[in-house]
Amino acid sequence: MKNPIKKSWIIASALTIGMAVLTPLQAEATSVKPTNGVTVQIEQQITGTITGFNIDGSGVYLKSRDGKNYYISFYKFSKEQREKMNLVEGQEIIAEGGVVESHSDFITFEVYKKERLPKDVPNEELTKLEKMFNELVKLEKELEAEMGGMTQEEFDKKYEEITKIYQAMYKIERPYTIASWQPQPFEEYLENYGLSKKNIIIAENDKKELKALYEEWVKLEKDVQIDEANLKMEKIDKILKPYYLQLRHPLPTFEEYIEGINLDISSEDLAKLKTIYEDYRKAVGDDNSKLMRKLMDEFYNIIDQFRVLPTFEKYMAVYEFKVNKADRKQLKQLYEEILKLDKKEEQAKIKEKWEAFNTILEPYIKANNDVLISASKLTINGQEYLPQ
Repeated sequence: MKNPIKKSWIIASALTIGMAVLTPLQAEATSVKPTNGVTVQIEQQITGTITGFNIDGSGVYLKSRDGKNYYISFYKFSKEQREKMNLVEGQEIIAEGGVVESHSDFITFEVYKKERLPKDVPNEELTKLEKMFNELVKLEKELEAEMGGMTQEEFDKKYEEITKIYQAMYKIERPYTIASWQPQPFEEYLENYGLSKKNIIIAENDKKELKALYEEWVKLEKDVQIDEANLKMEKIDKILKPYYLQLRHPLPTFEEYIEGINLDISSEDLAKLKTIYEDYRKAVGDDNSKLMRKLMDEFYNIIDQFRVLPTFEKYMAVYEFKVNKADRKQLKQLYEEILKLDKKEEQAKIKEKWEAFNTILEPYIKANNDVLISASKLTINGQEYLPQ
């Protein structure tokens, strides 16, 4: 099985609404009928316990009293409201709101305007931004839907399209947001990299050049010379790169790494793996992400030939959901056929069997994904919150 695509950001899997059964907020709540024929009420009231948080504080993961998993988005609420909530893991809250199909649906154009734009943006510019915003949502949904079957090249192409739209929107936004922008002092900006916390000292000549470039970047940003400002930032990143690379955990030697894998690998393949690993270490130093991906694929294609799969029962034990008797029987048959195939000689057949296996299992995985709720009312410790 291939390693998953990795990126600095990634959108969560889309929700299959039709597999969830929810409690309506009111008898007249609007409903939607998904393709599999199961009707789901759009408006919901969920009481549950917080199990985790989104990294930016814009939502929480919730385990409801009926055992279902939810993700509750707070995007309709102001940042000040979110800060006052003082939420902690294990706390019980009541959330009311609507089911959405995708994480992209949480941020409507109205939310975007409230979060990002001052009130003096003219209608003509708002029309342009809304058109680009809708295209952005469309592309992100396509990315969510296709994520599992995409090659790295396909992912990169879609990612590039999304990035171009973000950049175009930023160029329109910037003249209107610049008036309220307060750039950080240079020393504070450097602290964001966390170098001093790890006792990584920037050479005086580099620090002097960085400060000059930073001040030029601030001036260009204020003058809304975005392309020129980006060039300055690229130079800043180039100087800082050797320093923030030191923040990464140093890669172990090949011998240390392979010892941790604990597989019975032939001496011939060990030699191949060592060559690939050393090339990978060099690519990491050069920050060559394309070559790093290629080498890791080669490395794990060899490693995977020596991995021993667990029994079917152990493999399925990691999933919390139950599979019906007929599907489980078919899954077990496919899995045991995979175990019997020669990893080196029958790669095509193994791939075909895994695809059939995952086709049966995928609806169960989707059905147990978090139900996505865009909150319109929250009750926390008896206090009600409504969007501002």
